Amino acid sequence: EVQLVESGGGLVQAGGSLRLSCAASVFTVDDYVIGWFRQAPGKEREGVSCIRPDDGTTDYVDSVKGRFTIASDNAKNMVYLQMNNLKPEDTAVYYCAADERRLCRLKMFSDYMYWGQGTQATVSS
Repeated sequence: EVQLVESGGGLVQAGGSLRLSCAASVFTVDDYVIGWFRQAPGKEREGVSCIRPDDGTTDYVDSVKGRFTIASDNAKNMVYLQMNNLKPEDTAVYYCAADERRLCRLKMFSDYMYWGQGTQATVSS
């Protein structure tokens, strides 16, 4: 069974950093696009970033450009989201998801067949 497991969330002050990890099992990440999404209480789910590991294609939502970096370690079958200069509005549950069509479209949630359970990131002001 395909499985994605997120880790690395926590509580950090504004301006701090967190690195989220997404571990994939059963499939290899470079056969998919891996996306990071987030959902804050009372808000809609939002696509944050995606990566196509086999060619390095990435995309980011405008609000995180210059602060977040997505990367993959194909040997470890992992995808990471480095989040720097965090802001209170980044507080959310962060999910990673896999798209077997490899389209890397942040607004098309239906592209992503497999989802993790999420990890909470909280940024205090």
